[in-house]
Amino acid sequence: MFDEITKFIRSLYGADGQIYLHEPVFRGAEKDYVANTIESTFVSSVGEYVIRFGDDFATFIGVKHAIPVSNGTSALHIAYMAAGVKLGDEVITQPLTFVATCNAISYCGATPVFVDVERSTLGMSPDALKSFLENNTRQENGQCMNKATGKIIRACVPMHVFGHPVRIYDIAAICAEHNIVLVEDAAEALGSYAGDKHIGTFGKVSAFSFNGNKIMTTGGGGMVVTDDDELASWIRHITTTAKVPHAWEYSHDEIGYNYRMPNLNAALGCAQLEQLPIFLKSHRATAMAYKKFFQSRNDADFIDEPPGCTSNFWLNAIILKDRAERDAFLEYSNGNKVMTRPIWTLMNKLPMYAHCQHDGLAISEWLEDRVVNIPSTARKTL
Repeated sequence: MFDEITKFIRSLYGADGQIYLHEPVFRGAEKDYVANTIESTFVSSVGEYVIRFGDDFATFIGVKHAIPVSNGTSALHIAYMAAGVKLGDEVITQPLTFVATCNAISYCGATPVFVDVERSTLGMSPDALKSFLENNTRQENGQCMNKATGKIIRACVPMHVFGHPVRIYDIAAICAEHNIVLVEDAAEALGSYAGDKHIGTFGKVSAFSFNGNKIMTTGGGGMVVTDDDELASWIRHITTTAKVPHAWEYSHDEIGYNYRMPNLNAALGCAQLEQLPIFLKSHRATAMAYKKFFQSRNDADFIDEPPGCTSNFWLNAIILKDRAERDAFLEYSNGNKVMTRPIWTLMNKLPMYAHCQHDGLAISEWLEDRVVNIPSTARKTL
């Protein structure tokens, strides 16, 4: 079994040596744009590429404002602040996610509350969210209050795992009903759609990541997006150390953050964004090849895009029989120079989040034992 899977992966990538989970691909104007920034001397957070990258990104996903920042975690931090998350608040999210989702909640002095995911999307279950809110919260002065803790549940943060959209329309409706601000963690979902609407455009504010392993990269970087004009203005201000505009004086009117994206990174982003349709096409072709391969087998299930959605297939994944088989496959594949990895350890199992309230998380536990990512780099040929 394991040998057949690794041989198929090698046949896709036509490689005898090490095959990585995901590598950045630079085949466009990256070198030219980065060289332009060096020649201009505007290599830090002021420059034409920072403005251009934000504008081009906003156009691509269909929002009014996109603000480039230093990384995906800082994008999440600012998104939560923009949603009004404060010291002592609670934020509902899912345990099956990368740690940045929860760390950024902690940066605000807030506490995560975990609801279960669903097998079909790997992301937050609307049914679990609705059940938790109906059984554990009450409305008080237009705010959602946790009956057990007496704290305000300020926001809800679904994460679109591996680029597969959650049932975001349902989640958005539930959040509106319970007076909770929706913030999307779209770090992995650039190029993914629910219906014909791009992921990251459902929440009041959302966050994307351009880490080196994402479907397109700026080396390190992130984006905060919103349709709210006043909120966008505040985000630009707060991520630029809250400096009051002036030709020479240094005056700051609140505690700000130096989360600005350098022009060098934005130049890389502009070139990568130009190639994104090609990357998406390649990722889909790879995913369909995997899908066909695993359909003929009964030893692993390929995770396909949810019905009515378009996934970017950033990272492909399979579901194995149990943890023992998962671990055996990880050891075999990595030992044979085909990089694979398990899904993340559940957030509620990490020491800093072990105290957080949750709803049992049965599906999350089941998936944690079985999900494995397999190589997903955009290929040179389709």
